[in-house]
Amino acid sequence: MTEVQRPPLTADERVQLIGWLDLQRSFVRMKCEGLSEEDAHRKVLDTSPLMTMAGLVAHLRWNEYSWFQLNLMGVPNTGQTPWTEGGHDDAEMFVDDIPLAQLLDDYDAECKRSNQTIAGLPLDAVEQGPYAAKGEAASLRYILCHMLEETARHLGHMDIIRELVDGKTGYTTMSEA
Repeated sequence: MTEVQRPPLTADERVQLIGWLDLQRSFVRMKCEGLSEEDAHRKVLDTSPLMTMAGLVAHLRWNEYSWFQLNLMGVPNTGQTPWTEGGHDDAEMFVDDIPLAQLLDDYDAECKRSNQTIAGLPLDAVEQGPYAAKGEAASLRYILCHMLEETARHLGHMDIIRELVDGKTGYTTMSEA
């Protein structure tokens, strides 16, 4: 059984934001524990065929990369964008041929890189990527709040998919810091 820690009750804003995001990130792997490859790629919603456990892990990895590398740091896109002009908006979720373990490892590595990227940045640091040129740059604080919302929202989707796939619900033990 995995034990996860909530951030300290009286920590500063940065520790709280990153701590809560890291907690949500840890639930992604937890929600996938014990899934077969077939179940990880199972399409359980006819109206949302890309909404699979594997697809959601890939989508969350892409969001980490997109927000922290492309947008915040302004790393040039040299072809790593999974869609092209006129392509599918959720092309990063087409992962039927990629093992869940690889997707989870890629996600964990991207989360680690995100944390390393922001380690020395103030919460008021703003995006250097494509939105900066448009005058629409978000702060790191905004990005952390958005990523917390994005990750938690898709964990809700994972909860539902997991219950539909094999009936498993809930989390393992959580302890207070």
